[in-house]
Amino acid sequence: MEKAQRAAFLVDGDDYFRAFVEAARKAKRSILISGWDFHSRTRLLCRDRKDCELELGDFLNELARRNRHLHIHILIWDYPVIFGLDREWAPFYGLGWKPYRRVHFRYDNTHPTGGSHHQKIVVIDDAVAFNGGIDLTYRRWDTNDHSPDNEYRQVKGTAYPPFHDLMMAVEGDVARSLGDIVRERWRKATGEVLQPPAAQRRVFRRKAAAEEMKTSRWPQSLAAHLNDVEVGISRTAPAVNGDPGVREIEALYLDMIAAARNSIYIENQYFTADKVGDALAARLAEPDGPEIIVVLRELSHGWLEELTMQTLRTRLVQKLREADKYNRFRACYPFIAGLKEGTCIDVHSKMIVIDDDLVRIGSANLANRSMGMDTECDLTIEARGRKDIQEQIRGLRSLLLAEHLGFEVQQVSEAIATAGNLRDAMDRLHREDRTLKPLNELPQVSDTLLNVISVADPEKPVGLADLAQIFSPRSPEASMADANPGAFVTDRSEQIEPSEEFGAGPAWGKIAGIALVVIALTALWKLTPLHVYLEGNRIMGWAREVGQTWWVPILTVLAFTPASYVMFPRPLITLFAVIAYGPIWGFVIAMTGIQVAAWSSYVAGKRLDPVTVRRMAGAKLDKILQVLRRRGLLAMTALRLVPLAPFAVEGVVAGAIRMRLWEFLLGTAIGILPGTLTSTVFGDQLSTWLDDPRRINYWAIALVLILLGGATWLVRRWLLSAASTSSRHGVSDPRAV
Repeated sequence: MEKAQRAAFLVDGDDYFRAFVEAARKAKRSILISGWDFHSRTRLLCRDRKDCELELGDFLNELARRNRHLHIHILIWDYPVIFGLDREWAPFYGLGWKPYRRVHFRYDNTHPTGGSHHQKIVVIDDAVAFNGGIDLTYRRWDTNDHSPDNEYRQVKGTAYPPFHDLMMAVEGDVARSLGDIVRERWRKATGEVLQPPAAQRRVFRRKAAAEEMKTSRWPQSLAAHLNDVEVGISRTAPAVNGDPGVREIEALYLDMIAAARNSIYIENQYFTADKVGDALAARLAEPDGPEIIVVLRELSHGWLEELTMQTLRTRLVQKLREADKYNRFRACYPFIAGLKEGTCIDVHSKMIVIDDDLVRIGSANLANRSMGMDTECDLTIEARGRKDIQEQIRGLRSLLLAEHLGFEVQQVSEAIATAGNLRDAMDRLHREDRTLKPLNELPQVSDTLLNVISVADPEKPVGLADLAQIFSPRSPEASMADANPGAFVTDRSEQIEPSEEFGAGPAWGKIAGIALVVIALTALWKLTPLHVYLEGNRIMGWAREVGQTWWVPILTVLAFTPASYVMFPRPLITLFAVIAYGPIWGFVIAMTGIQVAAWSSYVAGKRLDPVTVRRMAGAKLDKILQVLRRRGLLAMTALRLVPLAPFAVEGVVAGAIRMRLWEFLLGTAIGILPGTLTSTVFGDQLSTWLDDPRRINYWAIALVLILLGGATWLVRRWLLSAASTSSRHGVSDPRAV
């Protein structure tokens, strides 16, 4: 626990951004910013049109220019570069915002694969700090009324839905401790040790330092809710690079739930944490347990999040409803009439109130990954019998319910006092145009699907063995085959004795390093928002913006290689190349990139043990092996035109059977030519349509489709016929594969 001279609760982005601006303007030595995202074009003050001109990047640069002693350090999650289509270009790429020389911008890539740095902390001179769920970035600003038609809630002229979240402002020793957390993260990410402001002041005159210390950094317009209060800091840090990790957030959640007597009020972006769910279910099973109110977001951000996090949320909500024998559980979402169809209030909060005694605000979602996978930081205040703290905790809960229900805070407080519980008070304060609606439309999902999509919300770094267990469960037939390796082989020449090559165990030990890397990369594409960020219209706008940069053509060529391994649609990269460089150079770049990707898979196949490739491929690729061995160049051409397996797998197999490289590359070039030409024509016509829809050539599109369809049909007939003929001749020793 750390001492705070003052503490305040900030509800929604407008309150937070205003307080941040006031505190930052008082900074003398240091501003530390740690976040999941950051955007220099974020508008900070938007209650009127004049205020809306203040942008984050310009604001920070101006602060550094005016004060030669001030250093600003910004540390942001080093997200996968492919997610950058929806984010701001890094300043050191030479595009966009250019930080002033004492504004230091860095990315933190010390997280495990699949993890992220999710803390949202701002520290001013180790004197005042902000912590919670709001990043200094786009789509976070909103006012408490969440008006459906707020003209200032927009990004680049496009409106975004209402956004709800919280921060906590603190002053005193707890701010210094938060500064230590950010400085330690900076050290791990960059190797640079940042001195705290107190150490920096020693080099200046004592009198000046004393005067500096007297100046409060607390925002003048921000009224403190609490004075002289102890604040607890809880963290999550993953076990990585020899670090044992920290799971304070999970432990505190379980302790808080166990301590509840009357009520548990939760607001959160996600609701999937298994252990937290078990703890809540146990309290619901008690005859005299607390009531539990959970406020969530109605809709997901895209179909992929709906498939993963919302499906896992459904499982937990259903579990709690089954445990709710005494009718004390409610899962609901805020509703406001007039919102555009398909949108909702974006509940992004990460907070919990226990009775009138505990309040907690931070960055941690109620998701498994926030318990042990991502870096998180929460702040908690406990009343410990202090009446003033209990009053403020009650006031915050009433304020939040008033915002969601559309009533005054006093009305909500009186309704709770009269009803004696939150549920009945919510029922009494009902409006048709603004209310908390029950989360009733829950899809039914099979246990098998739930097991697969659980990889999207791991509670610890996921290893290859974990992915193997999730995505490749062993069948009874596989187990029998291990016990009797020849049981499922009709040709004795294909039988492999346990003593040869593999030992007595299964083939996973040999192939996990290859197969599961592909699975992991594919899961990244399938089970994360990756595909959402790579929609065609986003790529078009981005392509035209960066197409003139000299290194982008090289990067585009190289991008085809990882795209082939993760089964990312290569035509999208071709589309980018055509829009950025025109049809001729776009076609050349695409063909070159695909050939480089093919060559890399061929080399990988040559380096692998042939028997391992055979085991990894299995019977499903017998047709590929047979046709390639008998038909060479023609077969490779056909396989590329009408694939029987993923692009990279075909290349690995071709390398493993020692197919001649020139046949492989030439066959690949001929086989991908029709598809690449089709993508080029479509890209060129799409670019034309964007400029002037009247100039689009529908005849060219139709001709390409007819030719591609005819060629595909002919080659597929030949390929299947050749495979059938080869299978009748049998296959020689599998070690020749």
